[in-house]
Amino acid sequence: MLTRNLEKARDAFRKNDPEASRKAHDGDSAPEEHQTGHGQYLKSFVYGGLDGIVTTFAVVAGVAGANLSSSVVIILGVANLIADGISMAFGDYLGSKAENEYAAAERVRETWEVRNYPDGEKREMVELYVGKGIAEVDAKIAVEALSKNEKAWVDIMMVEELGMIENQESAIKNAMVTFGSFIFFGSIPVLIYAVARFIPFFAEHTFITACVLTGITLFILGTLKIYFTRQPWYKAGTEMLLLGGFAAGAAYIVGILLGGLV
Repeated sequence: MLTRNLEKARDAFRKNDPEASRKAHDGDSAPEEHQTGHGQYLKSFVYGGLDGIVTTFAVVAGVAGANLSSSVVIILGVANLIADGISMAFGDYLGSKAENEYAAAERVRETWEVRNYPDGEKREMVELYVGKGIAEVDAKIAVEALSKNEKAWVDIMMVEELGMIENQESAIKNAMVTFGSFIFFGSIPVLIYAVARFIPFFAEHTFITACVLTGITLFILGTLKIYFTRQPWYKAGTEMLLLGGFAAGAAYIVGILLGGLV
């Protein structure tokens, strides 16, 4: 457990408040508990949802631009939702699995080198730190101290030498979160057309309603990106709204241009 409260430290940075930063680091705030599961799969949730709603709404916009029936929207939308959702999940699983396996293999190699040729590894660390502008005498002192703890030594070599930060997330859980988020958010534009069959108001304003709900959802999902990017929430939300709108607009124009082929 660290005395620093990370969330309050970030908030102090955003507000440019040195006093709040001091309190966050000196333990005047509630200390930060390390929770390995906290936010672990949020990135897959956010980006899976964004990809789901953008790609599905692009299909809806394209079909609407071609002035086809709501039945075609539902059929193509659902087909795209399932196929792309599965593809995204498999891609996320295979990518996460490959990264985890590669990092694990490199850790085994680094550990072997530390145990069998420690002098060479120390020299490498000294060279790395000197390359960053640290005086050689200070670099040697730091390396000697770090080399007394094998795990810390290997951890630092993974980052400094290989540029690798090991990912502890489960590849299967990542894929499940991506798929679930993709299906949930991607179904929003299609559901409007399904509901329109039973509610007259939606039947008369189906595409407009789908545009409004999709835009709201894009903005909300965009604001969640601040967890990774630390952008202002309104900037992140607006950016995602504009990007999603651009993709949908392009699909709508293509639908208009190709509508005569139907």
